Amino acid sequence: MERLRKLIDSPDLVIAPVALNPLMARMAVEAGFKAVYMSGGSLGWVKCGTEATITLPEMAEIAMEMRTVSDVPIVLDAGGGWGDPAHIHRTIAMTEAAGFDAIEIEDQLLPRRFHHHVGIEHLVPAEFMVSKIEEAVAARRDPNLVIIGRTNTLRVTDLDDALRRGEAYKKAGADMIFIHTRKPEEMRIIGERLPAPLMIFAPEDGYGASPMSPEDLAGLGFRFAASSGSAFVAMYKAIRQSYECLANGTIDPFLGEGGTVTAMKEARRTAGLDDVLEIEKRTMGDA
Repeated sequence: MERLRKLIDSPDLVIAPVALNPLMARMAVEAGFKAVYMSGGSLGWVKCGTEATITLPEMAEIAMEMRTVSDVPIVLDAGGGWGDPAHIHRTIAMTEAAGFDAIEIEDQLLPRRFHHHVGIEHLVPAEFMVSKIEEAVAARRDPNLVIIGRTNTLRVTDLDDALRRGEAYKKAGADMIFIHTRKPEEMRIIGERLPAPLMIFAPEDGYGASPMSPEDLAGLGFRFAASSGSAFVAMYKAIRQSYECLANGTIDPFLGEGGTVTAMKEARRTAGLDDVLEIEKRTMGDA
């Protein structure tokens, strides 16, 4: 857990892609990322539900599987934290036991409403969320577990309200504040009003198409940018195309002729086949 805390204490912006299984975690590391984000939203779609129906044990199991193959820091998108302040103690205990390095808790009403996904939010009072954060801090056994206080207030009221909530959550003990916005002018004001480290979502089309660079954001105090869905959407589109080509008897243009064999070799390498083959040969010979 200390690795993530060191990353967000540095002056640079850490960009973390979504990872929903051990293979994605390894691929993220191979691509050069220093942390990954387990998005409740993307995991909900994978399970043909939503993040409102995802449970903590489901996400904890995935984290433990990731931990068997990688020590890359994992940030848990915990939604509303699966309960009231009294329930947060078990949430934090399971978060630490599963090997997460950070937990992101939102000021959302529980149980979550599905229309959160179409921009309709139900916020709990700021004082109630403050209690959640205070209990999360009290429940933490490893001081390196990063507690993130998130608010989607900007979908409901205004920036002043969002900033007041951010300040209150920071005072309650949150290590990092996340006010959800994709507007550059709001990002600038957030960076001016709240202390680092701050969290944000990475641009949906990447920083090449963004008016604000990672360096710009880092200068405003943003230290962690989570890409919550880009890799999931890429996976969805690639699989749909593969199935359609298989059904139609055509070559998948993404892979090209003969590309399946090459890609399978790469996937096996990433999954660790070469490593276990070496161990098997060393310990069992050719038997």
